[in-house]
Amino acid sequence: MTGEALADDQTFTYRILDEHSSVDPQVVEDVSGAEIVRDLFEGLMNQDEDGNLVPGVATGYTSNDDNTVYTFTLRPEAKWSNGDTVTAHDFVFAWRRAADPALASPYQWFIELMSIQNAAAIIAGETAPDQLGVKALDDHTFEVTLSAPLPYFPQMTTHSTTFPAPQKVIEAHGAEWTKPGNIVSNGAYVLTEHLPQERSTRERNAMYWDNDNTIVDKVVALVINDENVALTRYLAGELDRTEVPAGQFPRLKKEHPGEAISFPRLCNYYYTFNLSDSGPEVFKDVRVRKALALAVDRKIIVENVMAGGQTQAYSFAPTATAGFTPPTTEMATMTQAERDAMAIELLAEAGYDKGNPLKFNMIYNTSEGHKKIAVAMSQMWKQKLGVEVELGNMEWKVFLETRGNQDFELARGAWCGDYNEASTFLDLLDSNSGYNDGKFVSPRVDELLAAAKTAKDASANYTEVEQIIAAEMPVIPIYHYAGVYMMDSDVGNWPVNNVEQNWYSKNLYKIAE
Repeated sequence: MTGEALADDQTFTYRILDEHSSVDPQVVEDVSGAEIVRDLFEGLMNQDEDGNLVPGVATGYTSNDDNTVYTFTLRPEAKWSNGDTVTAHDFVFAWRRAADPALASPYQWFIELMSIQNAAAIIAGETAPDQLGVKALDDHTFEVTLSAPLPYFPQMTTHSTTFPAPQKVIEAHGAEWTKPGNIVSNGAYVLTEHLPQERSTRERNAMYWDNDNTIVDKVVALVINDENVALTRYLAGELDRTEVPAGQFPRLKKEHPGEAISFPRLCNYYYTFNLSDSGPEVFKDVRVRKALALAVDRKIIVENVMAGGQTQAYSFAPTATAGFTPPTTEMATMTQAERDAMAIELLAEAGYDKGNPLKFNMIYNTSEGHKKIAVAMSQMWKQKLGVEVELGNMEWKVFLETRGNQDFELARGAWCGDYNEASTFLDLLDSNSGYNDGKFVSPRVDELLAAAKTAKDASANYTEVEQIIAAEMPVIPIYHYAGVYMMDSDVGNWPVNNVEQNWYSKNLYKIAE
């Protein structure tokens, strides 16, 4: 099938930093969890190696003239792992479930973002979930009605929140339905093992409609909190893929030219100020926020700390975003010396200097790379501005909760696009976004983002939102990601050209060595 001789053992083993948040498609909220969910479940549409839409459970779709009604035709051969047929009713159930306040999904807002009719009222608890604009016209025809035209709507159906869910199984097992033994899924793989904080294993689903074209038999995700330990295990042959530790790409590229890879990713890395009522009074002063943003030397962070092909960020949406070129901000055009001088001036105006130092704490989730960046930022602030920072690291789930509850002063943030369009990043700063963890509120930003949803060309709206972010600085953009991996040369077909890095194990294969 691939033209290469295939290995006898078709097992793909890779490292993840933390235990995933969930494998329930309507609950999962992190990248490593979504990777597992994309193997276990299949949505209406998938992506190919370049990030283009390809059929999933749906063979295709049509829309009405004004793009407010989309009709998906489902393949009759799609089955659940227990042999039941996947129907349009499974999608109706899943989408209502995602919107339903009873589930309290951390990704509930995504259903509203998709502009599905009545989503906002259901999420607010004003309307019953069965009023959501989705219906099964018959077992194999799924119709979605939007409250406003959304040209990129089909792209959003590659996201895990929109995957089907098995109603009978969820009703039988409740919250335990995702455990191995209970779980029933419709993707190319089934979950056969899960040892929390250690590993999860997924194996071929014989009922999957395209099982004959799947090559990889088994996929193992190992939780390894330390990236240097992960690298050692990779070099010992225990892993097929791991992240390159911060700063080590140049050396590894020299020593393992065929295995150390770097490519652009649709993700941003930033720090968010807590601007809510519980946040520190000092961060309500835009001069303080700007001074801190200006004094971060991003060149040192991307070239010396990370050194893996990441790019300096002076905008929130990454430059890899399709159809949008972020505006050039004033900060981007200055030299670092000019930024530092302006930072000193702004902080002094706000009443802080080395004699009267600004003090606060910043948190990040446990990882050697995140620690190196936090330490570098705090040192830059100390040397240039006399700022005293207390650093705190937290295990992933605790970190998500702490940040989500506004129980912080300055917190690490990162976002990988849920679809390739600028709104997936900029919507995070909408005052109603579930992931606006700093509780930044700008009526103008809300207005621009709402108007962007129905605009023929929204780039002027997105440009103005970026300009407001640059002026108000509710977040400090640090860098835009690169995918920096050690990838065993026997792994075939890794989608390096898909900037969203939506990969599917069913498209990979192991080459005979």
